[in-house]
Amino acid sequence: MKQNQLRLDSPPIVEAVVDIDCDMPPKFDLASLEAASKEAYKPRYPHFQLRLMEEFQIKAEENGPSVQNRKRAVQAFQFRQVDQAQLVQVRSQGFSFNRLKPYTTLTDYLEEIESCWRKFVEIANPVQIRSVRMRYINRILLPLVNDALEFNDYIKACPQLPENSNLAFVGFLNQHSAVELATGNEVTIVLTTQAPENDQLPIIFDLTVCSQRSGEVENWGWILEQILSLRSLKNRIFENTLTEKCLNLFRH
Repeated sequence: MKQNQLRLDSPPIVEAVVDIDCDMPPKFDLASLEAASKEAYKPRYPHFQLRLMEEFQIKAEENGPSVQNRKRAVQAFQFRQVDQAQLVQVRSQGFSFNRLKPYTTLTDYLEEIESCWRKFVEIANPVQIRSVRMRYINRILLPLVNDALEFNDYIKACPQLPENSNLAFVGFLNQHSAVELATGNEVTIVLTTQAPENDQLPIIFDLTVCSQRSGEVENWGWILEQILSLRSLKNRIFENTLTEKCLNLFRH
C-alpha cells in the first residue's frame, strides 16, 4: 500500500490514540486481570491508574419512595511511562495506545504498539477484533494581527459568516462526519477555537478515523494494514484541511 508520507518538523499533535475494540469472552471480568496486567506492562510503564465507571439507576415505586441502585465497575487499567508521554490501556472493550506530545511519526511507535497488543491478547484472550480506530488531537496556534485573524489564510474548510452581516468571528465549532467510499473507513472531524493567548488563537483540530471491519486477534499483519490505511486517510484530510501557509508553521 502506497502511503502518504506527511512529515512535519514540529507536528501540532497533543495526543494520538490507537484503539482496538474487541468482542471479549463470555463472562469476561476485567477486574480479575489486574495482577496479570501489572506483570505484563509495569516494567516499561510503571505508573498504574485504575479507571472506574459508575452507573446509577433510579426506579420509581408506585406506593413508595424511589429505589436507587449504584453500580461500580472497572473500565480500564492505565499504564504510563516515567515521562508520562506514553501509555497503554487494558479496557473492558479492548486495547488502547496513547502518545502525548512530543510526537514524531506513527512509524516510530508501531513496534511498541504491536508488542503491547500481543501482551493484551495473552492477558485478555479477546475473541475477535470489532474495529480499529485512530484519533489525533492537534492544537494549532495561529498568529493574531491586531487581535484579528483571516481564517481562510490557514484553514480551507473554514465556516463562513453571512456576507454584509457586519459580524466578526469570536469563535466557532464545526463538526462533520464522512465515509471514504473506496475503503468504507469512517471519519469524524471537529474544528473549534479556544480563548486567545499571547497574540495567538488556538485551534483544536480533532480528527478520528475508524475501520469497522472484523479481524482475527492474532493477525498483526491485518491490524497493521488497517492502521496504515487509516493513517493515509488521516494524512490526506489533515493536508487538505489546512493551507500551505498553515502547514509551513510546522516545517521549521
